[in-house]
Amino acid sequence: MIALGSRAPDFSLPNHEGKQVSLADYRGRNVVLVFYPLDFSPVCTDQLSIYQEVLPQIEEQGATLVGISVDSSWAHRAFRDKLGITITLLSDFEPKGAVIRSYGAYLDEVGHGNRSLVLVGPDGVVSWVHESPTPLEIPGANLIFDALEQDG
Repeated sequence: MIALGSRAPDFSLPNHEGKQVSLADYRGRNVVLVFYPLDFSPVCTDQLSIYQEVLPQIEEQGATLVGISVDSSWAHRAFRDKLGITITLLSDFEPKGAVIRSYGAYLDEVGHGNRSLVLVGPDGVVSWVHESPTPLEIPGANLIFDALEQDG
């Protein structure tokens, strides 16, 4: 995983509507990058549904939540519609996993990202990271709240 205190690698990826979104778009506020394996998998469905439930509280603490996986923008759109979520989802589809790799969260042996969280501060510096021991373990929303509280 990326080291605490590192400058977060900038990126520009298409969102669920195909529009480019860059990390720089969030400069000046906290952003929680949620790296997850695959849309429509049972564990990812549960994870993003849980985060959607607490999204208003995360936003009240001045943070934005952004999901990133190797799925296409079209898959992200369908996944958001099926779950009824509003979380921005970014497609690290081609070159596959390049951004996820730059944060140290890519699992070569399975071809997708691990379930990992990275808090990037308003200055673009990584202030907190969490890497699940396995892609099957959901990082609870409490970890995000604890990180935001410690950060600020």
